[in-house]
Amino acid sequence: MLNNDSINQAREILRKAQRIAVLTGAGISAESGVPTFRDKDGLWRKFSASELANPEAFRTNPQLVWEWYGWRRREMLKAKPNAGHFALAELDKRASEFLLITQNVDNLHRRAGSQRMVEIHGNIFRNRCTECGHIEPDESCDFDEGGTLPVCGKCGAMARVDVVWFGEQLPEKELTAGFHAAESCDVFISAGTSAVVYPAAGLPEVAKLRGATLIEVNLEPTHLTQIADFSFIGKSGEIMPILIGNVE
Repeated sequence: MLNNDSINQAREILRKAQRIAVLTGAGISAESGVPTFRDKDGLWRKFSASELANPEAFRTNPQLVWEWYGWRRREMLKAKPNAGHFALAELDKRASEFLLITQNVDNLHRRAGSQRMVEIHGNIFRNRCTECGHIEPDESCDFDEGGTLPVCGKCGAMARVDVVWFGEQLPEKELTAGFHAAESCDVFISAGTSAVVYPAAGLPEVAKLRGATLIEVNLEPTHLTQIADFSFIGKSGEIMPILIGNVE
């Protein structure tokens, strides 16, 4: 049960904040029906995500990897942004300085209307050329039964999905932007993430050390709960609209 005094205090702090940074994770997408790697739907044809989302798997069997991503795209296209996504998009419109840092690749934040954001794990609905690095949007899903695999629209070479695979580094530009926002914000919100995968998990800690108010919204307590100024246990789709509802 939410503490009304804490909610009201957090809302007032958000209302006055000039610089806001937000980190979101798989939890906010799970509320829209997007399967996570850790749940029972994380397996596909008896393969785990780690067996498919890596450069070696793509070099060895690009057809299999693209079939998996075709399935994942279909699942994500079925999902719709929830109230948590829309609340953050509204906060984006209202805050003077704002950055949404998401670990999700499902495009739901963009579909909800978020503008000032970085996707530190990439976006499943973009392809990246394996030769020239050209990036272009793509929502095609039918790669089964030997279907034609995506190629680069610029040079014609084989394309891969534009997400960060196991064993790869996070994109430097996006990560740098995230840490800059964490270092300079008045308020940092961690929503729908267990905050255990670094370096992204370090963002709320950096913000707290720099004097920001740290607000956590998650289904269960995390290691951030001990240092958060406000920790609200529950669904992001239910709590975020309450927190942001009266931000002016």
